[in-house]
Amino acid sequence: MQPELRAAIVQDAASGRVLMLAWMDDEALRLTRETGLAHFFSRSRQRLWKKGETSGNTLSVVELRDDCDGDAILLRVEPAGPACHTGSLSCFAPWLWRRIAERAQTRPEGSYVAGLLAGGPAKCAQKLGEEGVEAALAAAGESDERLVSELADLWFASYVVLASRGLDPTAVEEELARRAAAADSAAER
Repeated sequence: MQPELRAAIVQDAASGRVLMLAWMDDEALRLTRETGLAHFFSRSRQRLWKKGETSGNTLSVVELRDDCDGDAILLRVEPAGPACHTGSLSCFAPWLWRRIAERAQTRPEGSYVAGLLAGGPAKCAQKLGEEGVEAALAAAGESDERLVSELADLWFASYVVLASRGLDPTAVEEELARRAAAADSAAER
C-alpha cells in the first residue's frame, strides 16, 4: 500500500527559481527535517530516496513551508548541482535545453548534439558562428519562415555552446535580468 503523499515543490532559496516537484510521505519529511537534506518518496520505485544519493547533487534545505491546506510543501533549498536528472539546473527548463543537457550527459551514439560536443567548445562555437551568419542573412530580406528556421538553428547552437562549456541557460537569463535591473535603475535617476 502506497503511503499518503504530499506534493513537494523545490525552490532555489537564492534565486527563487522552481527546481523540481517531487513527493514526500511522513518518513521523507522526518528525514529531511533531521538531516537538513531533501528526501522524497519515489512513486515509481515505491521507496524513499535522498536527492543526490547517486549523483551527489543534494539539496540543503533552508526552509520548509506547508501550504494553506496542508497538502503541499515548499522546500527552499541550496542546491549542490543540477536538480534535474538530465543535468539541467531545473526540471522546468525549456524542453530543448533538457534534451541537450541529457545528450551532453549521456552522449548517445549517433546523436548530433553528442557529435558536436565531441569536437569541444571550439567546434561548437564554429557552428554557432555559422548559424549566426545565416540568421543575420535571413533577417536582412528572406521570408519570415526562413528567418524563424535560421533563428531556431541559432538558438539550438547557442544551447549546445552552453553545454560544451558546462553552463546552463539560467546564467544567460540572470545576466539579462541584471542588465534590465541596471537599466531600470539608470532610468530612475
